[in-house]
Amino acid sequence: MLSALLIAGGCGKDGMKLPVSGESVAALIAPILNTEGKKIGEASFVEGADGVTINIQAEGLPPGKHGIHIHEKAVCTPPDFKSAGGHFNPENKEHGFDNPKGFHLGDLPNLEVDADGKVNAEVTTAFVTLKPGVDNYLLDSDGSSLVIHEKMDDYKTDPAGDSGDRIACAVIGGKK
Repeated sequence: MLSALLIAGGCGKDGMKLPVSGESVAALIAPILNTEGKKIGEASFVEGADGVTINIQAEGLPPGKHGIHIHEKAVCTPPDFKSAGGHFNPENKEHGFDNPKGFHLGDLPNLEVDADGKVNAEVTTAFVTLKPGVDNYLLDSDGSSLVIHEKMDDYKTDPAGDSGDRIACAVIGGKK
């Protein structure tokens, strides 16, 4: 069941996503780092009525489809980004939208990078939140990160969809 949605939405001042109602929302921007520790783009996270919308803009990535997941720790130490821990999985399920025992709350649809190595994508997931006080809160004491993998996610193989090495990472946040 692929419940995370790829959607397009309106932008407010400076590209920040704003709800149509004008209500106050939680939002943050995180630099995306490559395996050399260089900034290759940004990811923005905005809480809205449908969940958290993640806008990913980056360059210098290998063309094709890539697994992308929210990981459990706000640490992006190159070159392998293993410091980000496993997938964000507060319900202790297995990985993958097609896994009958899954899926992790940090599982997201594959990311499509164009032939020039650039990506400008948006995904909204109702399974996580930037609002404190619930189990699926991304900004808990150890925060979270967004990780892009070298290969596409097969949506079923535990623990990471056979998506290969971690090639880019963005710290979402956490208490310091």
